[in-house]
Amino acid sequence: MNKALRVTAAGLGISAGIAGLEHGYFEFLQGSTKPDGLFIASIGSPCDPEMIWNRCEPALTIIPDFAITGVLAMILGLIMIVWSLFFVQRRYGGLVLMLLSIGLMLFGGGLFPPLIGMVAGVAGTRINKPLTWSREHFSGGFSRGLTKLYPWALIAYLVVVLGQWVVGYFFNAWLMANMWTNVVLILIFLFLSLLSAFAYDVQASEPTPAF
Repeated sequence: MNKALRVTAAGLGISAGIAGLEHGYFEFLQGSTKPDGLFIASIGSPCDPEMIWNRCEPALTIIPDFAITGVLAMILGLIMIVWSLFFVQRRYGGLVLMLLSIGLMLFGGGLFPPLIGMVAGVAGTRINKPLTWSREHFSGGFSRGLTKLYPWALIAYLVVVLGQWVVGYFFNAWLMANMWTNVVLILIFLFLSLLSAFAYDVQASEPTPAF
């Protein structure tokens, strides 16, 4: 088993599932009302997208009912958490996580969490596979540099994702003005988490030279 990919898939999948749960909870609070369109604000009135850093958590839904959308998002988020914890390393574990992410996107789980879930799914598809392609492309100094980023890139990703809520609570105006910087940081650490896990497992799978 590629242990770094297992940890990364679980960490990213759990964070996506929690975000889906949170989106769904606020959608459910809006009751059995009909959205104005496919794109919705997960947090309803009095939340004003122009006045808060998270833009009232935009999402997409193909269900014309906030309450049903919220229930589906919470169910999918909970399944993602459980799947990431216990089943992502199975034969089709990564693929299932990708399908759950698509469901999360279609049923109110937010716009960003499904992307995170897809990256987790990519990691999950390689947990029990030989890293032949990765060994050919993750070599030399570049690979060793990426290896040193594991698990720190994953930790940094989690700190930024969770920390934005604390920063937003106390410094809403500042985070609104710098939101794109925050998004870029999350994307950088997200993909560095995946790449560093690949590099780490490639290094770990290389045979120890005999002396």
